Amino acid sequence: MMTNTNDIKAVRPWKMINRRKCRQIMVGNVPVGGDAPITVQSMTNTLTADVQGTIEQIRRMETVGVDIARCSCPDEESTAALKDIIKAVSVPIVADIHFHYKRGIEAAEAGAACLRINPGNIGSADRVAEIVKAAKDHNCSIRIGVNAGSLETEILEKYGEPCPEAMVESALAHAKILEDHDFFNFKISVKASDVFLSVEAYRQLAAACDYPLHIGITEAGGLRTGTVKSAVGMGLLLGQGIGDTIRVSLSAEVEEEVRVGYEILKSLGLRSRGVTIVSCPTCARKRYDVIKTVQILEERLAHITTPITVSVIGCVVNGPGEAMHTDIGITGGGNNTHQIYIKGVADHRLKDGDVVEHLVELVEKRAAEIESEKTK
Repeated sequence: MMTNTNDIKAVRPWKMINRRKCRQIMVGNVPVGGDAPITVQSMTNTLTADVQGTIEQIRRMETVGVDIARCSCPDEESTAALKDIIKAVSVPIVADIHFHYKRGIEAAEAGAACLRINPGNIGSADRVAEIVKAAKDHNCSIRIGVNAGSLETEILEKYGEPCPEAMVESALAHAKILEDHDFFNFKISVKASDVFLSVEAYRQLAAACDYPLHIGITEAGGLRTGTVKSAVGMGLLLGQGIGDTIRVSLSAEVEEEVRVGYEILKSLGLRSRGVTIVSCPTCARKRYDVIKTVQILEERLAHITTPITVSVIGCVVNGPGEAMHTDIGITGGGNNTHQIYIKGVADHRLKDGDVVEHLVELVEKRAAEIESEKTK
């Protein structure tokens, strides 16, 4: 009897991550922190005043599973547009506030689920206090968003340059302001574009407080470089149990941020959504075009939200072993005859058939079975 995928974690404790214990807050109807799943965020890059364009972009995020969406609110036109945007989408909206505290007040009044404020450029403690009052009045959470590129002047003068200690001091000082106003419904981030700076700042912050942490590597770059940089930085943190909500910052389409975010969490066993493909890099032993098959499968199976694992291996060296631990598997064989595995067990052979079409059919069937089992 083969051990199925869901049982593997139960018998292999070295695969488990012990998450940092912290308090839980609510971002709209989405819990962040505590024992809640780590959420995936993204941010619109439309002009927020363009209501329809912003709504359409958030709906694209929703299609690939975003949990929380953020919109920048640099002017009154943007905060005025929030009310219509919020009504038209299903995920909580975070209003990104910089420089002018009144935008934060307006965003809270418009129904934003959370206000992201950067202590380095929001202004005096009195202005922060007014934002806190608006958040309280409208049941709105706050994210203290410290960024290495915009630390307060006095902190930069003290430390000479952005460093983990400077970022943590900034974050805790502003947390103290919120606490002094009896406000605890907030999370914190200490982001930098440098992986080592970000990781060490988050480590120090995680040890110094029990607030939920929003993690990410800011301004990480384009799709390829940004994905690698984000995966390395967030992987180091998540592997140590640090992080309650994530945003992958890419110079790419917003859907890619969400997809990469899920892939990072899935690789660590922290979230499960959609199809996970285990595939070989191919060599001279391959018996079909694995690379093209995987490329097409990723597109054809993008609509599947049910967690399913698929192994696509070109030959019999590792194919059977990988298939033991996946829902659907294929191992390349000679004479255009390939072995198909279902739930880890050799099930049937595919001879002279279309590999992609056959696998898509099997995955869709298995997804339907899983969803049906959930309702019983």
